[in-house]
This record gives sequence, C-alpha cells and structure tokens, in this order.
Amino acid sequence: MPVISLNQKRFSKLLGKEISIQEMAKNLPWLGLDIEEVGTDYIRVEYNPNRIDFSSHAGIVRALKGMLELELGMPNYKVNFGKTVLNVDKSVSEVRPYIASAVIRGLKLDDEAVKELMEMQEDLHWGVGRNRKKASIGVHNLDAVKPPFTYTTADPDEVKFVPLDKSEKMSLRDILEKHEKGIAFRHLIDWAPRYPLLIDKNGDVLSLPPIINGELTRVTEETKNLFIDVTGTDWNAVVKSLNVLVTALADMGGQIESVTVKYPERRFVSPDLSPQKMKLRIKYANKLLGLKLKEEEVIKCLRKCRLDAVKAGNGILEVAVPPYRTDILHEVDLVEEVAIGYGYYKLEPTLPPTKTAGEQHPISVLANAARQIMIGLGFTEVMNFILTNGTVHYSKMRLKSGKAVRLANPVSAEYSITREWLLPSLMKNLSDNKHESYPQRLFEVSDIITADLRRETRSQRRLHLAAVSAHANANYTEIRSVIDALLANLGLKNWKVKEAKHPSFLDGRTAQIFYKNRKIGILGEIHPEALENFELENPVAAFEIDLEKLLEQNSRSFTF
Repeated sequence: MPVISLNQKRFSKLLGKEISIQEMAKNLPWLGLDIEEVGTDYIRVEYNPNRIDFSSHAGIVRALKGMLELELGMPNYKVNFGKTVLNVDKSVSEVRPYIASAVIRGLKLDDEAVKELMEMQEDLHWGVGRNRKKASIGVHNLDAVKPPFTYTTADPDEVKFVPLDKSEKMSLRDILEKHEKGIAFRHLIDWAPRYPLLIDKNGDVLSLPPIINGELTRVTEETKNLFIDVTGTDWNAVVKSLNVLVTALADMGGQIESVTVKYPERRFVSPDLSPQKMKLRIKYANKLLGLKLKEEEVIKCLRKCRLDAVKAGNGILEVAVPPYRTDILHEVDLVEEVAIGYGYYKLEPTLPPTKTAGEQHPISVLANAARQIMIGLGFTEVMNFILTNGTVHYSKMRLKSGKAVRLANPVSAEYSITREWLLPSLMKNLSDNKHESYPQRLFEVSDIITADLRRETRSQRRLHLAAVSAHANANYTEIRSVIDALLANLGLKNWKVKEAKHPSFLDGRTAQIFYKNRKIGILGEIHPEALENFELENPVAAFEIDLEKLLEQNSRSFTF
C-alpha cells in the first residue's frame, strides 16, 4: 500500500488554517487513511491505491476541506485556453499510440514541493499506469523549450540527448542499455524498431517516453511554468493520470492551460476536466446504510465528499463526479461517499432483531462432501487463481476465444481474464509438475465466472468440480469409474452419460454427464494436441461438473 508523509506546516498552508498533528491524526482516518506514524511535525499515512488522488498533500487537503465543511461541493477547475500545440506523428501508433498534455503556469515551488511532485508522478506510474506500461508522465520546465512540440519516433542510434541525472549525451539505445531507468523499463519499447520521442520546435529532446526525461527540462525550485505530457497504451489510463496530476497542481497554486493535440486524423484540446454524471437512488443508499436520510441530507453528505448533486427525479439524484475521482465506477461507490459524508462514527452498531444459529450454506456442505470423496478416491486437491489468460484457457485447450470476463487493468498478461471452467488450470498444474513422479491425480473445487448481462454485476459465479488423472494408462474407463464413485457417494441415482464431441477431448472417448435430464458436466480423454500444447507426454483423463446444478436439482435431498 502506498504511503505519504504529510508535513504539518505545508498541510496547514494548503488547508488555509492552522491544524495540529493531533487534529490531523483524529480526522484523516475518516477519509479512509490509515495512520502509519505520528511525528512532531509530520504524520505518515497509508492510502488505498484506488484513491490515487491522495498521492499528494493537495489531494488529501482537498478532501479534508469537505469533511470539515470548509469547502463543499465539487471544486471548479478553470482551464484557460492556451496556444501551445502538440503534433503527433502517425509512427507512434506502432509503439505507444496515446498522448495527452497540459500546461501549468504560475507555480511557486520549493524543494519539498518538487520532491512531492516527483513522488506523486511515481505513484501515478504505479497505481494508474501499471508501472508505466499503460501510462507514463513527463513533467518539464516549459521555459527551457520552444513549442510547438512533436511526439514522434526515432531510430535508436541516430538521436542523442542528455538524460536526467547525467552530464553527457547518450543515444536512445545507450539509454536503454546503460541508464538506470532505461535498464528498468527497456522492455516497454526495446522490441520496437523505432523509439518514441518528444521534441520541441528546435529538435531539442524533452523525453524518451516512457523511460526518462531530458536534463534540459529538469524541474527545480526556480521553475514557474510546467509542460506535462502523459503517453501510454491505454487511453483511459492516460487521461486519468493527467487529470489527477493537473488538479493537484491547480490546488498547489498553478493555473491550468490547455494544449491542442493534433493527430494526423483528428485534433482535441487537453485536458478535459468535465465531470462524470451518475445517478443515485436515495432509497437504495438508505437501504444499504440502514439509514433514513432525506434528499437534502444525502446531497449534503455528497457535497462534503466534494461531489455535486441535484434532484433528477422522484427519489433520484444526479451526481457530478470530479475528474480526479478515478475510483467511482458504480452506484454503490456513491453510497460509500454518502456514508463517508455522513460519518462512519455516527453509525451505531445494532443487534439483529432475531437470534438464529448459523450454519453452512448448502453449496458449502456439498463442496466439502465432494472434497472428502475425491480425496478418498486418491486425488490431491489443488487451489488455483480464478484469473488466467486466453492462451491457457482457450488456445492450449483447442478452443476459440470465448466471452470470458476481461480485466480492464490487468497487472500482467498472465492474469487478464476470469476462468470459465477449471480444467485448463489443472492442465497447467500438470505441465508445471511434469518432472514429478506419476501417476498424478489432481482435483479442484472452486468458482468459475461467466458473463451474464441479465445480472447487475454482468457476470455469474458458479462452483465447479474438476479432476485430472495423468499416467501411462489413463483412459476413459478410469475417469468414468471416478465419476460413478463420486455421484454414488453423493447419494445420487439414475445419472447418465451420452457420447459427445468437444475440442479439448478425444473423439470417441468423450461423454456428457446428465442428471435428471440436465447436463451437469463432461468427461473423457484429453485430446493429444492439447497434451502437446501443455508439453505433456502421458495421457490425461479428466472430468468437470457444475456442483450448483446438482444442488438445484436436489435442494432438499442432500444430507451429509
């Protein structure tokens, strides 16, 4: 979790009134900040990465002003029209296609403010930019260069400039091979034949995105005007990073000025600080919070959290969300803001009106029984991540890409989707352990996720059971006997299997499992091509069933 040190004197200056360390320690936790350390003139707090706007003094002060009712409602950030132009060459589309920009004028920086700016930049690189992969920020001394600026690409050996913290010119390739930042982030661009480059009117280099800025545009205490660029491979990450940074700089006393960004096929003005509009049902908020707040009370709670709200219908509010709040995605997030504005300390814990004895959910009872049976049949339980990737989940199993739930901001390509069935994960387990002795018999009882647009979450979670048996003589007969033993020990009768075809299984050695005329799963021998994809030499017999379908068909008959 990211941590920021808040200087009491600087915090008070931004707040507009003197605040003691004790008052800070008392009030900051109600914003969702955890106190790490309290010093004589500072306090260290830990913030949740989803509140990336808390990466600066200005962002936290902005929120606290609302809680203390020093300022209510959404801050109004004025973007002055600027004459600065940023031209984008079409060649960047092949390596790092997106860029947004802004100018900040009239800043008064000191050594502490410069240090905080750099730390905020790195927090944004990590929290929004996914370690610079999706977005990276360049902060430059505007007065050291001449607009218009050009975002283009260059041959790695033709262009040289002095990178930050160095004194001699280096080629782009040398920077990736010898500079500390180049070595750390070279993987982001070293695969490309030409590297991205940001230059000014005279051809002077501002930066080699996303690696390093030039020494020419170093920001110091004397810097008054900033040119900010955010480049990346994800447009939303680029825009969010820019909005968080420029609004914080505006709260630090800077004036935001627009930049005209010209792509070959389009142009736009950056930054766009228009608020996001969302709807909130007052009845829904009260139900989740256990309160009976009136319309005006809900509006005040939202305004204390620096949001704006107006009546949009009977019992419905239209809420304006400021551009730096990248964490508000759903109506329930607005309910959380109402709770924060109301004050968690005002929520009184109450006992349930009726007293009941707790017990396991029927699906948990069934899952535990299935585990015991599988262990008794000689299988070893494994637990895999619910996240996977398309290669393992589809390609290696000889399947076309499905409609899996995809992550908008995956940490890595290895975990980019949620799994729709368990067998691919078990096959990967076998692949990772092919150096171990055989036979290998593994099973997993866990959740899968499928898309379901009828639900509020647009997805559905179901509990599955899957098993694999890998050894020289693994075959259909073996895995069929395992299924028979499993279902019989679960107390089921009259299940059936019917011959079937499935790309992951061998034709003539595959069957679907039916119970009460409803398909509950599949079993058979894994196709040789799938075995080869996972680099397995031994045959593999496998099955997978939907445990929840068994429960749905036997809601009253399962007793263990």
